[in-house]
Amino acid sequence: MSRVNRIDARFQALRERQTKALVAYIGAGDPDLNATRELALAFDRAGVDVLELGVPFSDPLADGLVNQLAAQRGLASGTTPRGVLDTVSAIRRESQIPIVLYLYYNLLHRVGLEAFIADSAAAGVDGLLVLDLPPEEADGYEHAMRARGLCAIWLVAPTTPEDRIRRIVARGSGFIYYVSREGVTGMQTQVASSIGDRVARIRAHTPLPIAIGFGVSNADQARTVAAAGDGVVVGSAIVDRIGRLGRDPRLVAEVAGFVGGLATAVHEAKAG
Repeated sequence: MSRVNRIDARFQALRERQTKALVAYIGAGDPDLNATRELALAFDRAGVDVLELGVPFSDPLADGLVNQLAAQRGLASGTTPRGVLDTVSAIRRESQIPIVLYLYYNLLHRVGLEAFIADSAAAGVDGLLVLDLPPEEADGYEHAMRARGLCAIWLVAPTTPEDRIRRIVARGSGFIYYVSREGVTGMQTQVASSIGDRVARIRAHTPLPIAIGFGVSNADQARTVAAAGDGVVVGSAIVDRIGRLGRDPRLVAEVAGFVGGLATAVHEAKAG
């Protein structure tokens, strides 16, 4: 495919402006898919650089309670993988915000690997982050992703050994997602002190941008974390607000206001 992937284009534009990316995560279908579409468009206006949509799954082992409950609400609202892709298509009629689907491999397996990737590309998805697919078992997945022009996003953890960091990042595209602490997703009162050293270890093996996530809860933390990487991922703090507001008419405005503050903080962190 000749089209430049939207994720690559966005990080290139941010590099040229010498600033960092805000990657915002929400659970698709929470409280329903129309709200997901409206939130995505509002996030684009608020300055979000990459949108991660969590595809609801019944056994989200990498997620903490906040995101587990979002997945439950998404399933309860009738959200399916096909519905998520239809929502991405609807977003694409009004926005070119880069979109990554955050999902578990069983959903790809159920639909069919190549069919799901082809449908994702056709809908306007830019990348997939498959939580429980080991890179060593992903040859067919990566081939199908390259064929459709999608970015394969991989995770690196604080406990990942040096030799495996090298193997993982060699297979990545778009950006590398650094999990800044051990355990599952969730809000934290402070960021890990080891982020700078860990990101430097990853950067020694790849030119790809490094986005740092798991536990970033507010604008001050986002500003601090942004200084260490190329982007910041915020999920649970956004999802928690969605869960508390639910179908309140103020949902989109209030959540977008919070996200706009995060975007401002991250964009203030200039690249060195």
